[in-house]
Amino acid sequence: MYRSIITGSGAYIPEHIVSNSDFLSNVFYSEGGLPIENTPDQVVEKFSNITGIVQRRYATDGLSASHMAARAAELAISDSGMNKESLDHIIVAHNFGDLKGNMSFPDFVPSLAARVKHLLNITNPACIPYDLIFGCPGWLQGMIHSDAFFKAGIGKTALIIGAETLSRVLDPHDRDSMIFSDGAGAITLEYKEVHDPLTGILSTNVRSDSREECGFIHMGSSCNPEKMSNAQYLKMKGRKVYEYALRHVPEAMKECLDRSGQAIGNLKAIFIHQANEKMDEAIVKNFYGMYGIAEPPVNIMPMCIQWLGNSSVATIPTLFDLVRRSSMPGFSLSKGDIILFASVGAGMNINAVCYGYI
Repeated sequence: MYRSIITGSGAYIPEHIVSNSDFLSNVFYSEGGLPIENTPDQVVEKFSNITGIVQRRYATDGLSASHMAARAAELAISDSGMNKESLDHIIVAHNFGDLKGNMSFPDFVPSLAARVKHLLNITNPACIPYDLIFGCPGWLQGMIHSDAFFKAGIGKTALIIGAETLSRVLDPHDRDSMIFSDGAGAITLEYKEVHDPLTGILSTNVRSDSREECGFIHMGSSCNPEKMSNAQYLKMKGRKVYEYALRHVPEAMKECLDRSGQAIGNLKAIFIHQANEKMDEAIVKNFYGMYGIAEPPVNIMPMCIQWLGNSSVATIPTLFDLVRRSSMPGFSLSKGDIILFASVGAGMNINAVCYGYI
């Protein structure tokens, strides 16, 4: 029996720390372009209570998404012990390409994956690099893609990276801008023979709703009507996203777990996209509620959003690497643990993977 196994992980966490207090000088406007009546300190306090975010990380000037991706990749490859020249696929999930300066035009050519291959100095022409644009679930979708490729006989090794510099597409007059951050996370995935049927990727699930939901997360002008420019910023209909996620993410998680044949009681950890602390807690509570369980187990869901913010595609691989390296107090993984990955984001897209840890 062959399964897709995570053999290495790595993350690049930017050094520049941005605290909530750094936003106290901002002038915030509503989506309709009207000044918000609450003072900046009231806006920031309410934001922190809802999202749980106290700090976030921004990439320093001159550091691109592809460079962060390469740094995370180097750690993952080293952790796996594999020869980088043996890689069959390099997949980089992102949403904005390389943004080299504040509000610069996104740079997608060549692909970020090709740039990572170049930065890693991989010479093997059979190593195929490509980008994956799938909103925040992009990195997890890369795992799903790779697993499908392996089962189809297309390669046996993949480097899957999520990298983003969201700080360069943020509107300083939009309250939601405080959610987002920068970073990169990576894993190596290998198709290997296993003797334990509960090892590796056990099941997957993907969902997309792109009618009225398509515009829940989008690009738009500044909330400040006096800021006249052609610049486009990352925008989010927060309430719509929250309602959509609470309604559909638990369903997708349950379908994925049920496909694996595993009982809810066998789950040891849930690695969910670090979008919003309260939202993630509600998603997991609803997920357990679908099995008739009123409250999730204590310490089932590690979280790093409080100090790293929402770095989109980078949140899950970064969190996973932190837990694997015992850098999250109170959380650890052992051989045989059943874990569930889940994410939701622009599109709107949702995905989940059930995995047996080795």
